[in-house]
Amino acid sequence: MPDGTAPPSAATGPADGTRATPRFDAVVLAGGRGSRLGGSSKPEVVVGGRALLDHALAAVQDATQVVIVGPPSVSRPGIATVLEDPPDGGPVAGLAAGLAALSSPSAFVVVLACDVPRAGAALPALLSAASVDGVDGARLVSSDGHPQHLVAVYRSPALTSALRRLTTVHGASMRALLAALTLADVPDTDDSAADADTWADVERLDASMNAGRIDP
Repeated sequence: MPDGTAPPSAATGPADGTRATPRFDAVVLAGGRGSRLGGSSKPEVVVGGRALLDHALAAVQDATQVVIVGPPSVSRPGIATVLEDPPDGGPVAGLAAGLAALSSPSAFVVVLACDVPRAGAALPALLSAASVDGVDGARLVSSDGHPQHLVAVYRSPALTSALRRLTTVHGASMRALLAALTLADVPDTDDSAADADTWADVERLDASMNAGRIDP
């Protein structure tokens, strides 16, 4: 297809019993300057009772390997943390650094921005859709039709090959990286892709995620 996308996926994930969850690694992108948050460290911003980064790590807790891409200040015990060189190279440079830190990569890799605290709800459907023959991965697509390339699952060999085709990863766009890949679109039916990009977003997500939460 001209835009490299597969038809929207109707996959429901492993809960329907039709396909086992594939083995996967995870790269969690936790860099950036947080300029729209007044320079605050976005990974450490608390939403729904926990830091944004910890929401992302909880979402990929079943991964074989997890790599955080971010400064040393956001590291977590027992999890590899790397940073692109030079820093502030953008998501593609961060992704390249994260993939390079994986040893013996799994067949699939979850790529997750740390500022999407409800992304874990979409992960089963993304894994299921990405494991269908003929696609290179699956991405969440918001209700307004915007593809979420950083809430996605990719076949590791396809993503690695795409990175090698780029002249440079520093400053490259995710759109350029993925242009030649065939990706399944998984509709976001419950606002799982909502991100905490501004303080208004943080307040909205915090109120939503705290509703009905019972503190111990």
